[in-house]
Amino acid sequence: MTGERGQVEPEYPLEGGNASGEVVRVGSTVCKQWTSSTPSVTTFLTALRRAGVAVPAPLGRDEQGRQVLEFIPGRLALESDPLSPAELARVGSMVRAIHDASATFTPKQDAVWTTAIPAPGSDLICHNDLGPWNLVIGDRWVFIDWDASAPSTRLWDLSYAAQAFTLSNAQQDPNDAAKNLAAFVDGYRADSSLRAAHARRTGAPRIRDVRPLAFVS
Repeated sequence: MTGERGQVEPEYPLEGGNASGEVVRVGSTVCKQWTSSTPSVTTFLTALRRAGVAVPAPLGRDEQGRQVLEFIPGRLALESDPLSPAELARVGSMVRAIHDASATFTPKQDAVWTTAIPAPGSDLICHNDLGPWNLVIGDRWVFIDWDASAPSTRLWDLSYAAQAFTLSNAQQDPNDAAKNLAAFVDGYRADSSLRAAHARRTGAPRIRDVRPLAFVS
């Protein structure tokens, strides 16, 4: 990839996440394969950013035909210390903000989506892989690797995220697991300034608190 002064910038392979194909860092950007669904995903990311959700900025296509995205500095949650209940609540709130913003997004009729996981419904466009391997923690907390975005449901996307963040460690104490899951769900249910501000800007009705995880006692 050529820099602003015509110099070829070095590329550094990036590991982690579940993105298919080669992913490299070039300066302050990330380059990865351009696919048939990339235009639809780009439109979705742009809509989320306009709604105030922190997602990587799509930056077009490079001379090699790859998609270019903003590089998010930080470390993966998967490679960090276990998240505290307060931090898990923060992640739950992030998932809710994504869902609320997505609920106001209408994809084009000819939109193309590519995901490996069958969807139980098509209520809204979801990330479909919200796990600690796709959450960068730094000055900002940002979910990355949106290439599998596709129509799905709040419940499925939330259940997947809750399991990935709070129930994936078979060695943890059941009481701790229950406490972490409750914190995550409470974060999803809590009101946030982002959702309130988005509702004011768009005139969209505020989605009331939900209790989507019926298995939580």
